[in-house]
Amino acid sequence: MTASPHVVVIGAGTLGLCSALHLVEQGARVTVLEGQSIASGSSGRAVGVVGSQFTDPFEIMLRVHSLRRFRQWESQGLGFNHIGYLRLARTQKQMELFAKSAEIQAEAGLRSRLYRANELKQLVPHISPDGLEGGLFGPDNGFLDPHEMCDFLARMVRDQGGEIRQYRKLIGVKRRPGGYTLETGGDPVECDVVVNAGGAWAPQVAELFGQRLHIWPERHEAVVVHLDEPLDYTMPMVMDLVNGEGSGLNFRHEKRTELIAEIHKVDSSAPEDPDDYNDQCEEQSKVRLAELLLERLPELPSARLGRGWAGLYPVTADHRPFVGPIDASEPSLVTAAGAGGYGIQLAPVIGQIAADWVLHGGPVSAPGTESLLPSAGRNIAVN
Repeated sequence: MTASPHVVVIGAGTLGLCSALHLVEQGARVTVLEGQSIASGSSGRAVGVVGSQFTDPFEIMLRVHSLRRFRQWESQGLGFNHIGYLRLARTQKQMELFAKSAEIQAEAGLRSRLYRANELKQLVPHISPDGLEGGLFGPDNGFLDPHEMCDFLARMVRDQGGEIRQYRKLIGVKRRPGGYTLETGGDPVECDVVVNAGGAWAPQVAELFGQRLHIWPERHEAVVVHLDEPLDYTMPMVMDLVNGEGSGLNFRHEKRTELIAEIHKVDSSAPEDPDDYNDQCEEQSKVRLAELLLERLPELPSARLGRGWAGLYPVTADHRPFVGPIDASEPSLVTAAGAGGYGIQLAPVIGQIAADWVLHGGPVSAPGTESLLPSAGRNIAVN
């Protein structure tokens, strides 16, 4: 590899653009190839939540890295709505996990606090605490606009000399000594290294290189909830899911008279085709969502469901992203994909680790994240 390699990043969603930004900041020549337009895939259909209320120390550590970068970007003009993030607990065991999480977060400089069930109305006056033990709340968490984030990142990449080519779908790959020739329907692109940040299309990209990448595009839906009367408080993000347990319902403030709600937990029987799936919310899903909202927010006044949409979560078998080379014998092909429904909040750290693999041969800036390698033990089919 040359001292300043030419790196092509496939995909202009948050993972691809964060990878590109970390690379250009360290002196690499970067070209981003996007088959459609910036944020046209899963990133543009996300609800943009950024939170650190997790029980796994590794998951919290990843978000510490991401939040550090988000704070920097916010100081440079990226909008970030600090409405807070409340994760609900249904059992005492979950509350014990939350207590440990609060300790870990405090050690990392993050604010969080435990609330008992009878205290939850302090945060969400309309919430019903029935069936709950309490929750874990992070006041500094919140949400951002994924399109604004991608446009912000794209501008940063271009300002530092990177190039973004939209409507340039990768259609063929030729290996050459020391790199690749990429066919895109236009002029071929010569490069030293490729970062596959193709999101739901990442397995298709991997196939062009003769590799297999087991990522499952899982369809999820979101709906706008209209309020005839504006709330007199800002509703935080609320999530009813802990390590796979719970309804999966989550909802949050969008505007004074709007909430956004979705069900994070789904039962999928087959992977979706990212080129041909239903990107609208189905009526039966709205009915289920309405039932869950009525159960958790029974006193919410004059609420009605509005428009809905669907996007894809690119998930892996162990629900952790793939970051790094699939094959150790080909370190010039790096994967940055499979973040599931956490792509927005993990994008800064995934991009950081991907850049480390390209430029340093390993995650020097985030030790311990070698476990995210899409190795044989992890790169298995999703059940």
